[in-house]
Amino acid sequence: MIRDLDDSKAPLLDHLIELRKRLLWVVATLLVGFFVCLSFAKPIFAVLVQPLLAAGQGKLIYTDIFEAFFVEVKVAFFASLMISFPVLATQIWRFVAPGLYAKEKRAFLPFLLATPVFFAAGASFAYFVAMPWALKFLLGFEGNVGGVEQEALPAIGNYLNFTTRFLFGFGVAFLAPVLLMILERAGIVTLEQLSKSRRYAIVACAAVSAVLTPPDVVSMLLLLVPLYSLYELALIAIRLTHWRASRKATPEATDTDEG
Repeated sequence: MIRDLDDSKAPLLDHLIELRKRLLWVVATLLVGFFVCLSFAKPIFAVLVQPLLAAGQGKLIYTDIFEAFFVEVKVAFFASLMISFPVLATQIWRFVAPGLYAKEKRAFLPFLLATPVFFAAGASFAYFVAMPWALKFLLGFEGNVGGVEQEALPAIGNYLNFTTRFLFGFGVAFLAPVLLMILERAGIVTLEQLSKSRRYAIVACAAVSAVLTPPDVVSMLLLLVPLYSLYELALIAIRLTHWRASRKATPEATDTDEG
């Protein structure tokens, strides 16, 4: 069998050619998406500023001559990444899939399909829940301080960085259940190990929250709580998977004994 597997392996050059093909597809998609989104940069940014408006801030400034222009470029690139993600995931799958057995493909394909769903759920949670709460907290420091009027005048570049960190941070963090289930399915970790590592999971979630969110306690907690909840959700999903597998295996074992 080992001989058959070795004979079936493609030469390294073929792998490199295939990798270049997939990368070209990704780059081409990003470029097309970028130029399309660049023409809609203002409407896209108008959507991104809605949480700021909901928090009561109706003004953004820029002090650098080129800042407004580069913000539109960054918005277009950010939007291109978001809409190109399905193509990126598809190209990764097409590159990896030929090296997998049919059973492995059936095992990992659902996780690949779940990835954009969980990422979109995380970005939506950030946009509709986390960002408005964080902005209300951060803008709450306005007012009179020792006789001096303290006013928030956020710059458009800083606000865009704030927004992208939230959206990407929450989107990536919400992929934790998918990652844990893939690691468990691959045999790298076990359900028992994950169940016994809850205290370490809390520390890891706190560290990830501190890195992916702005440096304030409210933003960190807004990511920490759902991130650890997703850890527990992954454990429940893994238990359900094992339970379903055992139920399928029991009738098969009974039929074998009767035969």
